[in-house]
Amino acid sequence: MRSRPTAPFDAKTFLATSGRHHSIKKFAKGEIIFAQGDQADEIFYIKEGKVKITVVSSRGKEAVVGIFSADQFFGEGALNGQRVRMSTAISMGDCTIARLSRSLMLLTLNKQSKFSTFFIEHLLSRNLRIEEDLVDQLFNSSEKRLARVLLLLANFGKEGKPETVIPDITQATLADMIGTTRSRVSFFLNKFRKLGFIEYNGKMQVHSSLLNVVLHD
Repeated sequence: MRSRPTAPFDAKTFLATSGRHHSIKKFAKGEIIFAQGDQADEIFYIKEGKVKITVVSSRGKEAVVGIFSADQFFGEGALNGQRVRMSTAISMGDCTIARLSRSLMLLTLNKQSKFSTFFIEHLLSRNLRIEEDLVDQLFNSSEKRLARVLLLLANFGKEGKPETVIPDITQATLADMIGTTRSRVSFFLNKFRKLGFIEYNGKMQVHSSLLNVVLHD
């Protein structure tokens, strides 16, 4: 009897399944996915929702170091010798997340070239974002930095339709992300609202016209 041909490997399908070393888990808003100091033995992939990454210093000061959205990995430090988490990952709303063990991730990267390509593209995209963030901090005003963060949260510039309504995020968190004070964030948000760039009615809605702030010299 002729054996049935094996279906070609698909990264998205693989990340949507569960098995011995991988699972799909739902998190409610504010749930901790992993905490600073936890053992680093899993890699995570966001299927739906957004995740905030924070770090607390030895003096107890907390800083937001990243916000990740659907189709992004996080916790990859476990692949590079990191045995203890250096940050905390918190869901910013209802999230669906794939969890993969370090051993499964390494095996799949080694055996499946399509998955390796998929993951490398993610790492390159992450590296580009870090470079853009650095340039943003060095050369742009806090007003431009805030506008850029809001557009990124709304997924402007990514494939697919932007999510114009962004998840709940405090002014203090936005201030941490762009390196300014909460009062300055409040001032700029009010300015953006008066100009019609954003709306705030319980949820913040970002319009594409906010790009004018980023593009204006």
